[in-house]
Amino acid sequence: MVNWVQVAKQQLVHRLAKRAGLRPHTVDVDGAGTVISVWVPKDKLPADTEAAARRKKEAKRDTGRLPVVLLHGFAGDGIFTWVLQVGALAKHYDVYVPDLLFFGGSTSLPAAGGDRSSPGFQAECVAAALRRLGVERCAVVGFSYGGFVAFRMAEAQPGLVASVVVTGSLVHMTRSTSEAMLRRLGAASFAELLLPGDVAGLRSLFAAGTHGKWWFPDCVLKDYLKLDILLLWGENDSIFNMELASSLKEQLGKKAALRSISDAGHLVMLERPCVFNRCLREFLLQQPRTTT
Repeated sequence: MVNWVQVAKQQLVHRLAKRAGLRPHTVDVDGAGTVISVWVPKDKLPADTEAAARRKKEAKRDTGRLPVVLLHGFAGDGIFTWVLQVGALAKHYDVYVPDLLFFGGSTSLPAAGGDRSSPGFQAECVAAALRRLGVERCAVVGFSYGGFVAFRMAEAQPGLVASVVVTGSLVHMTRSTSEAMLRRLGAASFAELLLPGDVAGLRSLFAAGTHGKWWFPDCVLKDYLKLDILLLWGENDSIFNMELASSLKEQLGKKAALRSISDAGHLVMLERPCVFNRCLREFLLQQPRTTT
C-alpha cells in the first residue's frame, strides 16, 4: 500500500529543499555510533569529493551570511517540518536543518552512553554536527520539542548560539509539572501523547491544551540573559497557549520579545508560513552577520 506521506516527502518536500540550495548530509559526531542527518547549503558541504570542491570554488555567495539552524518537534523530521521556511530563508541565510536523534536519518547506539533521549544530549549532538560542518556562530530556531533543544544549546554553547527563536515550547519542564500536565491531558506518558499509535490518539494530540503558569528557577534562566530571544507563537496554540507564552516572556526578561500570529495553532509555521517567515526574517535582520 502506498504511503502518501513518504511520497509527498520524496517528491515534493525534498524537491523544494533542493531547489532552495540544500542537500542532505550525514555527520558522525562521536565515532561511537551517533549520526546526525542534516540538510546543508550545497556550497557548505565538506569538500571531500571533486564535485564538492568544485561547488565550493564556484560559489559566489556572501561569506558573511548568518547560519540559521531549524530544529523540529514531534510533528516529523527536520525538512518535513520546515519546508515552508527553507525557501524564504535560504535566499539570505545559510540554512541548516538537522533531524534530531531518533527522527529521520539521525541515530545513536547504546555505546554512545548518556541519556540519549534528553534535550541536553540532543543539543550536544546537534552542536557537534554544526562544528564539524564549520559553523562557528548561528541563530537557532526551535519548534515544540526543538525549542527545548534550542534552549539547551544556548545554555551549553554560548559561543555557538548567537540568538534563539522559539515557537510553542518552554525552557524547562520539571517532573512535577510534567506529571500534572499528563494528568490534565489524560495521558499515561509523553510517549503516548506525542507519539500516538492511531487516529484517535493523533486527534487527542492536536486537541490537547494546558493553562498553568510554570515557574523556572533562576539557574535555568540566567544563561539566556546575553541572548536575544524571540518567542513566535500561534495565537490559538492548544498545546502551549498564549498564557504560558506570556509567562515565559516575563521570566526571560527584557531580552525576550513575544510575537503572536492570529488564526494559527501549534503548527504555526505550516498554518501561516508567510507571516511566520516575515516575523522570523525581521528578527534575523537584527542579528550580527558572521562567517562560517
